[in-house]
Amino acid sequence: MGNPRVLRGVSRRLTARTAPPRPRPADPAGMERAVAAFLEAAGLDATLDPNLKQTPRRVAEAWLNGFLDGYRTTPEEALGERYPVPEGASGELVVVTGLRYHSTCPHHLLPYQGRAHLAYVPSDGSSAGSAGSGGVVGFGRLAALLDCFAHRLILQEALAREVAGALSRVLRSPGAACVLEAEQTCLRARGATQCDAVTHAEAYEGVLRQDRELRRELWARIARGDPK
Repeated sequence: MGNPRVLRGVSRRLTARTAPPRPRPADPAGMERAVAAFLEAAGLDATLDPNLKQTPRRVAEAWLNGFLDGYRTTPEEALGERYPVPEGASGELVVVTGLRYHSTCPHHLLPYQGRAHLAYVPSDGSSAGSAGSGGVVGFGRLAALLDCFAHRLILQEALAREVAGALSRVLRSPGAACVLEAEQTCLRARGATQCDAVTHAEAYEGVLRQDRELRRELWARIARGDPK
């Protein structure tokens, strides 16, 4: 599966789609109280340690604006404006490799981070403008789509599936892919403490799931962009 020179560590292909539910509006004050209660339950007295005095507020702000802000954005908003497919480019791969991302595992609320490689095939006869019209998007919009799902409580496998599925659905693409590498704190800093482990998850849609030659082309591009 994939290029063995690139695919290192633990590799998994996901076939089932999961859709993280959109949460209720956040309660920042309630989050602060919860963090304060957690510190107290852990036997830490914030009144005696000046470094902990503002910790509940800081933690609430960090989670709202850096780890959970993806819930406030839809894939359509993240991908933004679509443009007509350039003449002769229909059916050809659009690939961005080496996108840095961070996310949070829902099991232990521990972070993971790594690199993402995204690809899609522009749809035929697309017009620019309205949502769901297909076409192509700016490369920065692909990074925004990744963050839309990564800044949630989500498994790496589900993250790959959600990103690939959104590329296929929103852009009406006949083929899409998301390949993720990650350093998982759950694996590196607790439990098995495998400090050098790198996990991999892949998700393919449409022709990129069905066409081995097109997948090989994608993996060749990933390999060329690999700094290792």
